[in-house]
Amino acid sequence: MTMTKGDIVERIYEKVGFSKKEASDVVESIFEVIKHRLAQGEKVKISGFGNFVVNSKRPRKGRNPQTGEEIIISGRRVLTFKASHVLKKSMNIQD
Repeated sequence: MTMTKGDIVERIYEKVGFSKKEASDVVESIFEVIKHRLAQGEKVKISGFGNFVVNSKRPRKGRNPQTGEEIIISGRRVLTFKASHVLKKSMNIQD
């Protein structure tokens, strides 16, 4: 089962008592702040949840699998997530 942004909005609506519009605005605002910070290359740490980090990959040599021709794979930025110990521990608790 997959949780969607709509599911998060619904949970906030149920637990906090905001209207669905307010809950949606809160979720959108949180995601926008996170996206903005990551785009600036900053690390986003959510205590008890984990860390989002943008890493830079350097250009490297590769091969075209069809022709065997050597190519240069351009550098890029990649997003990584590392779960906190608290989150990892909570995932392994037996009900």
